[in-house]
Amino acid sequence: MSVTHTVEAGWPLPHSPRSAARARALLRERLADWGIAGETADDASLLLSELVANAVRHAPAPSPDGRGIGVRISLGDGVLRLEVADADDRRPAPRKAASDEEDGRGLALVGALAERWGCGERARGGGKTVWAELKAR
Repeated sequence: MSVTHTVEAGWPLPHSPRSAARARALLRERLADWGIAGETADDASLLLSELVANAVRHAPAPSPDGRGIGVRISLGDGVLRLEVADADDRRPAPRKAASDEEDGRGLALVGALAERWGCGERARGGGKTVWAELKAR
């Protein structure tokens, strides 16, 4: 039986439009440390940016319990998992954007790039965690 080693990192982020860019920079730095580059790093950056942007756009600020947006990434068993927690209890629902709309395609993008994605309760309650997984190549 083989034992797999999982590495992880996490960061709190403010409820700010600049948080998606900060999350991408932190992710790229950590992925480089873990030896992940190329298409996997590009897809992960895009996914994390979309998940953080959705949290900023839809979650209340400040959160009722004073927590901002939380990001957690982990790598184990060849799977890179990205998680974004926020204070909004509403689950994300993909929708079909009209051709003239400037937004509304983010979750379709998440669905197209991720091997799997979903949503669950936020650790310690008070919101949700949206996650996406990629095969680490």
